Amino acid sequence: MEAVYASAVGMLAACGIYLVLRARTFTVVMGLTLLTYAVTLFLLGMGRLSTGKPPIIAEGASYADPLPQALVLTAIVIGFAMTAFVMVLALRSRAQQGSDHVDGAEPETGLSFSEPGGGDDSEPDGQSAEALPEEARRREAPLGASGNADGPAP
Repeated sequence: MEAVYASAVGMLAACGIYLVLRARTFTVVMGLTLLTYAVTLFLLGMGRLSTGKPPIIAEGASYADPLPQALVLTAIVIGFAMTAFVMVLALRSRAQQGSDHVDGAEPETGLSFSEPGGGDDSEPDGQSAEALPEEARRREAPLGASGNADGPAP
């Protein structure tokens, strides 16, 4: 049973380290959470928890050690607070940078996305791709109070 427990802690730690080393902030947060779970289970396993023993010291009686339980409870609280803080930082970074990449910018892939039918940037009607957004803005008419583009409501 100890081997299964140790391998579960090891697998959680390995997955957590792998996710922390990724390039997206959400996977980094998930990796930190998995590392927190691994540390919590490690502390729980190293405490040699006993069942059926009182948590209070009595004369001549064997008792359960309260230190591992206190450490696990503290690790759970700190892990939750750290996850919430890092999630807020990741959301703030995404809002300011416009990307969830840990460096703040998307890496250049060197791939160019062109249309399969032609090598130029022109649209089927002969207009360039840069002129289309401006043309679309010119076509939009301000809406009147009636909700149509014909002008003000009568």
